Amino acid sequence: MQPISEAASYTLKFINQTQRSLFLTGKAGTGKTTLLREIIQSTHKNTVVVAPTGIAALNAGGVTIHSMFQLPFAGFIPEYNKTPHFSDTIKFETKDTLKRHFKMNGTKKSVIQNMELLIIDEVSMLRADLLDAIDFTMRSIRRKELPFGGVQVLFIGDLLQLPPVVKNEEWEVLKNYYRGKFFFHSHVMQQYPPLYIELSKIFRQTDDKFISILNNLRNNQVDAEDIKNLNHYVKPNFDLKQNKGYITLTTHNAKADAINEQSLVDLQEMQRTFLPEIIGDFPEKIYPVDERLNLKVGAQVMFVKNDLSLEKNYFNGKMGTIKSLSEQEILVHFPEENKTIEVERYEWQNIRYSVDPDTKEIVEDVLGTFTHYPIKLAWAITVHKSQGLTFDKAALDVSQVFLPGQAYVALSRLRSLEGLILLSPLQMNGISNDYDVMQYSNNKASEELLQSSLEKETQNFIHNYLKNSFDWKELAQEWRNHQYSYNEDAEKSEKSKHMQWAKRQAESIGALTEPATKFMRQLDKLFFDETHDIQFVLERIQAAHDYFLKPMDQLVHEILWKLEEVKRVKKAKTFFQELYALEELQTKAVLRLMKAKRLIEIVASGQEICKENLDSQEIRSYKSKKLDAIRKEFKNTHATLVEDDYDENRYMPKKKEKKLPKKSTVEETYELWQQNNSLPEIARLRKLTQQTIVSHFVKLIQSGKVALSDVLPEGIIQDLAEAFEGYNEESLNGLKEKYGNKFTWDELKLFRASQ
Repeated sequence: MQPISEAASYTLKFINQTQRSLFLTGKAGTGKTTLLREIIQSTHKNTVVVAPTGIAALNAGGVTIHSMFQLPFAGFIPEYNKTPHFSDTIKFETKDTLKRHFKMNGTKKSVIQNMELLIIDEVSMLRADLLDAIDFTMRSIRRKELPFGGVQVLFIGDLLQLPPVVKNEEWEVLKNYYRGKFFFHSHVMQQYPPLYIELSKIFRQTDDKFISILNNLRNNQVDAEDIKNLNHYVKPNFDLKQNKGYITLTTHNAKADAINEQSLVDLQEMQRTFLPEIIGDFPEKIYPVDERLNLKVGAQVMFVKNDLSLEKNYFNGKMGTIKSLSEQEILVHFPEENKTIEVERYEWQNIRYSVDPDTKEIVEDVLGTFTHYPIKLAWAITVHKSQGLTFDKAALDVSQVFLPGQAYVALSRLRSLEGLILLSPLQMNGISNDYDVMQYSNNKASEELLQSSLEKETQNFIHNYLKNSFDWKELAQEWRNHQYSYNEDAEKSEKSKHMQWAKRQAESIGALTEPATKFMRQLDKLFFDETHDIQFVLERIQAAHDYFLKPMDQLVHEILWKLEEVKRVKKAKTFFQELYALEELQTKAVLRLMKAKRLIEIVASGQEICKENLDSQEIRSYKSKKLDAIRKEFKNTHATLVEDDYDENRYMPKKKEKKLPKKSTVEETYELWQQNNSLPEIARLRKLTQQTIVSHFVKLIQSGKVALSDVLPEGIIQDLAEAFEGYNEESLNGLKEKYGNKFTWDELKLFRASQ
């Protein structure tokens, strides 16, 4: 694992112990993607990851901006009372039209209302107007006039890579509202700039001369000496067919595709085509690799993902050659290491976010999976598609550089100058980077600013988190709204029978708001002094928790009890749903009160504010335990209300299968196996094919966690043992051809894993 840099350490601290929005950037190869994974795994905050395109969202493990915020594919004019602009090729929305026409479903609203951290990846592609549309949507739904409705935002990306796409006709309208097209030109960023953190430790390159050239390219400071050094590697007649292992980086898709197709045709071997396994909902427009993978023995290929196993046999961009092909087996050889591996299929997940009704945590629901071999033909690739990849050897055809920064992107894919071939001399013109981007990079925070800002923002975060945990004015108003809604119903309706109950609950929460407001003012006084006594704050929070928890908990009890009662009554769906929405808010307030106590205990004891330390079984199981107790008590005291044909879930939102905590895909399969699920059941629960689940069991058998006899009958194991006797080939294809249908590919792979 790469050592964590100081900038990365600061980023993790700002995320977990402040509310400050950040822009995280860094040159190619500085570990932005690795840090993103670390943040998602370690943060205690309800987190949503979005990206501007489907592929970028898939690679970041999130969803697209447009799907999350239900935004139309149009430009955005950040004002009210403006006539929307339409033409045959472009259209615009305004604040009025967004509010009026684009309704959001309850699940997405709930996610946005419970969101604490929004991560926007590949932010170089994010347009200024789209970011303002996100800000406006979040403020509207969260009903808070704060940037992004009070949600912390982490922007990740390298602004010297892919820029936003704005048509000339669009810009003619947008230039009246924006100085530029990048995300930092948005109104919300101009008013509330994020803290600029740059990862500077480069893990991809170690050659000082090469790093210096790349830095100069990046900063528009390329001099004649740099060009001279690079042009040492110009070889216009370099024979790529004779020099295996080089990939050509070019500027246009058509050229890269033509090189790959012709190179495959030139091989005399038989061609095989491999197709993905697709389960559930996985739209074609977000396929992460080509659906049809055409291969021949001898084909030059590149891996498009990192190896998630402990072996780390390959990384994103590693090159190899196809050594052997059969129906269900691909072997790739790495000549420089003289090593051959079997390529396993990789799983991509199409997800959506929802809120767990018990814990109020944002969870990922898998809608569908796309499982395919994570390789592609690699005689050539575009500079655009090479972003994020690392190559040992590359031939650069960048004579037609078409965007600022493309020369930098292309060259920074390489580990060192030793693997570089330039097919034409590099020219000084056409490689400069965007002026606005270069100016914005001057905002990088210094070490001193990061340190002082972290201390101040941490205090603000603790203060505001504690204070807001006692802010129940909006909750009390929702209870009052619910009470008043009874007057609108006919006297004989089912709902009208519960009017007095609603009045009592509204009075209960109303009676708590005044002492809670007084306590909030007391917290303001305590935190006003920079040298406040944290132990005294702890004592006050513990006392307030003990004072308020019982009546707040009683309100949860009351509404859960009422839900048990109403769901047994026919024709009461609307009433049930009103109560269910109220229960969500009330339970969330109690969980927040419990979390506030946990937070101050962590701070007072000097522990780090992170997911591991803040997690509590008491908080996690609060609602489920309460529900179990209420249901038992209800059935004992109201036995006559239980109907013979009663459907307990008739008014409930559709129940989702519980999502396991984020683990490796093999660990998730193993946990389900330990719960006595069969292979077909595991495949169904995980939305994967049975063949993919078998590949997980290959690893589990290799690691000794599962015995072969747990998966295969003894008779087949004995037959396989005889078949494998004396067989030492790398490929299983010979055995498969010899025994035909006597053994399946799965059986052969499982047995070999046990050897």
